[in-house]
Amino acid sequence: MLVGGGVRTDGLIVETDGGPVRGAHRRGLRMWRGIPYGADTGGPGRFRAPRPAPGWDVVRDAIDFGPVAPQNRRGQFIGAHPRLRRSEDCLSLNVTAPDEPVRGRPVMVYIHGGAYSVGSSGEYPRQGELLVRRHGIVYVSLNYRLGALGWLDFRAYATAGHPIEGNLGLRDQVLALDWVRRNVAAFGGDPDNVTLFGESSGANAVTTLLAVPAAEGLFHRAIAQSSPANAVYATDVAARWAEEYVGVLARLVDDDDVESEAPDDAAVMLRTAPATVLAAATTMLSVRTPDERPGTISLAPVIDGDFLPERPLDAFRDGRAHRVPLVIGTNDREGSLFQGRIGILPTTKPRIRAIFANTRKKARKAIKRQYPGLPEPRPAADFAGDFTFWFPSVKVGERQSRYAPVYFYRFDAAPPTARLVGLDATHGLDLFALFEKFDTVTGSGLTVLGGRRMYREVGRRMQAHWTAFAATGAPLEGWPRYDEVERRTLVFDRVDRVEADPRGEKRLAWQEFVPHV
Repeated sequence: MLVGGGVRTDGLIVETDGGPVRGAHRRGLRMWRGIPYGADTGGPGRFRAPRPAPGWDVVRDAIDFGPVAPQNRRGQFIGAHPRLRRSEDCLSLNVTAPDEPVRGRPVMVYIHGGAYSVGSSGEYPRQGELLVRRHGIVYVSLNYRLGALGWLDFRAYATAGHPIEGNLGLRDQVLALDWVRRNVAAFGGDPDNVTLFGESSGANAVTTLLAVPAAEGLFHRAIAQSSPANAVYATDVAARWAEEYVGVLARLVDDDDVESEAPDDAAVMLRTAPATVLAAATTMLSVRTPDERPGTISLAPVIDGDFLPERPLDAFRDGRAHRVPLVIGTNDREGSLFQGRIGILPTTKPRIRAIFANTRKKARKAIKRQYPGLPEPRPAADFAGDFTFWFPSVKVGERQSRYAPVYFYRFDAAPPTARLVGLDATHGLDLFALFEKFDTVTGSGLTVLGGRRMYREVGRRMQAHWTAFAATGAPLEGWPRYDEVERRTLVFDRVDRVEADPRGEKRLAWQEFVPHV
């Protein structure tokens, strides 16, 4: 490619619709980081729908990851690494492509997890590189608004002079996908072959975006790893969380002018409070929610009747979700991670009792038989993980399978250390295999007693399936389609296997226990 008077750039300078960006080489890869896809969400942009980033005329260096969304590192979860700068001007994305200038490559867009409150696309700087290097895809990752800035519904505090929109984090993700559609061809990607994938809250975003009309046509396949797919709430529920948040925030800012929490006063406080204070208030609300409203997560998409018109699970049931091929599944023991500091699931006796209170006695007995010893810690963790991740994912899979190809999996592989400490194949462990994150502190610790070779082999089989699915809409041979009759599921383990309706008895018990799913 020739730019600037005929200077050859070997593909590192790419012209986007915002302006030219300069990337970097690394061992057969071309990488561009921190490309803005949206304008600054601070100041007048706070609590407003995202706008495309303003353009630039000179070549912009795209060497470093962009700022991460404001978040509380010392909160309920481990936030973004302190070396990553925080800013409300956080709407940026990253592109990694093979060095060979081939066009029409499959594109995989990854949405990071973190309970919609922490994390970033730069947490693990080399994430996605192996997928690109081995399988020739174009990998895109993105930052989006987190916490109260992206996932609480403050529309009740809008004023004539200061409108407020809802579902801001989802809107950010749609804007990023639209940027990919318009620009990814310049990086060698095929805008008509985009696979959206994510884990945990990132997977919740995937299953929710499948029901967002504005996302139609922006991705063509989807992968949801451990999606809490039912964590999407009605407007009245979200409004109560917003009201609680405003009360918490008012006490933190200690401003007599806003103690009344009247709409105008609250609107001023929401617009002017420092982002660090907003993040601290987010943590305080998040800590309270699991006990005050067991089984829910206060930071989540909202059924606003417009941008998200209905519950995604209803859209899947009735065929109104985007009819794209889907890979979906969960880990064997999702809930074992969520105890102690990150105890956000219904793992305690009072929380379990609160969930049981809304269910018929016969159904309660049926579900208790599936978790002997409940509410002791181990069965409680399994109950909570299945309630939050597994059963909603089963419902998404079976309903989407009526209208599009679905491939269901369960991840059972766990290294010896994870089994020794009682985590087993817990929430998030699949990412260490898929992305081979063995050079991280956690990754090294997980394999300190061995098992790295096994885990790497499992991960490489996942990589092959994921990228084959991205290229063709189907994983590799040997993984059958999922349907409501046979429910054939691929189990990732030391030796992979296919099971028909695994946990079928448990599934039927949950069907009676949670009839609204």
